Amino acid sequence: MPRTGRPFSVRMANMGPLGWVSDVRGYRYQPTHPFTGRPWPPIPERLRALWRALVGSPEPECCLVNLYRVGAKMGLHRDEDEEAQELPVLSVSLGDAAIFRLGGLARRGPTVSLRLESGDVVLLAGASRHAYHGIDRILAATSDLVPGGGRINLTLRRVTRPA
Repeated sequence: MPRTGRPFSVRMANMGPLGWVSDVRGYRYQPTHPFTGRPWPPIPERLRALWRALVGSPEPECCLVNLYRVGAKMGLHRDEDEEAQELPVLSVSLGDAAIFRLGGLARRGPTVSLRLESGDVVLLAGASRHAYHGIDRILAATSDLVPGGGRINLTLRRVTRPA
């Protein structure tokens, strides 16, 4: 994590032409893995088709893959590292259920908690694109989809503004 250098409780990887990375220098998108220097694997067609069905065009450039094991969480945050902030963020939940918290545009504003099940899709668009959100906890053993238990979240987004 920037400033502290502490690891996230969530394990992360990417697919697509750009991947989201974080280190002591900050958050950013880049075309290669920070340690191997290799390009990220392509976003599967099935996910790109879901994006086209719910968002349209332009195509997503990043699919952040987060693995939440029991005990992992993601504090309230906004997705604001992208140049194309007017385009939605699309999230797909797989595996164990999670308690998702959604707030408003102010960090300390009221929030609502929702239970996300395996297969649920969340689209943050319009005003909600800039809403604070996070994962409070994973509900263990609610699915057997992920080997070893846990939740995989696939978050698709467009990073750069289309020409």
